[in-house]
Amino acid sequence: MTSAQTIASRLAALRLAAAATLLLAALLAVTAGPARAAGSAWDDIRQQLFGSEREILPATGIIALEAPYRALDAATVPIVVTAQIPQAEARYIRTLTLVVDDNPAPLVGTFHFSPANGIASISTRVRVNAYTNIRAIAETNDGKLHMAAAYVKAAGGCSAPASGDQELALARMGQMRMKQLGAWRQNEISEAQFMVSHPNYSGFQQDQVSQLWIPAHYVRRIELTLGGREILSFDGDISISENPSFRFFVKPQGSELLRARVVDSEDKVFEQSWPIEVEPSS
Repeated sequence: MTSAQTIASRLAALRLAAAATLLLAALLAVTAGPARAAGSAWDDIRQQLFGSEREILPATGIIALEAPYRALDAATVPIVVTAQIPQAEARYIRTLTLVVDDNPAPLVGTFHFSPANGIASISTRVRVNAYTNIRAIAETNDGKLHMAAAYVKAAGGCSAPASGDQELALARMGQMRMKQLGAWRQNEISEAQFMVSHPNYSGFQQDQVSQLWIPAHYVRRIELTLGGREILSFDGDISISENPSFRFFVKPQGSELLRARVVDSEDKVFEQSWPIEVEPSS
């Protein structure tokens, strides 16, 4: 089974368990108080993602997680994960998994990195459905797990209406943008921003005109390559915000072509490419 297939099966299992977990959490909140209810969700999520035997170490010295304590918009909560080690061949961050404990689908997704990134820092936006812990779990190439967590006060992010016109959102679906942030120099760490237009319907939203439920329809796979080398991939679910956007880093080897391939939950495929401008090394 491939890495993407493994993650897809875990996403499906988490979706099936989500309703039972939320019901159990509600019952526990009545009978045992909020602290126990908050802990039970992560126990189940951890079991599904990593099993009970794998040790999860503190993130100190590996990654740092930034998230607002009180979010302005629960549907687009900004998340920044800053890597604190370089992406060296001997030691690097291989994957980064984002989890929102009390979301209906708690696994936001998993980013895949390589030494070609230079540094495995990432910025994105997520949905938050209730007051909850957000977790970032980094797996280094030696197989060790390191976790950072932040508590966020927000509610209703998974059921919040789409921010714009539904017909326009569907018409724009699959359109992409890529920005080079700052000057890019050969073999130096450079920053980029990628965005794909997609409503990323969660399955918990209602059409504001018909009042009917909108079926889940979301980006499930993003692959970015530079000069034919994979520089970033993402396996996701409904907890990533609409119009998924990532800021990431890469070490360009020259003036190359950056290609993006996006697959959504209805197996629609979108592809686009951009020529990269690289300045002489300093």
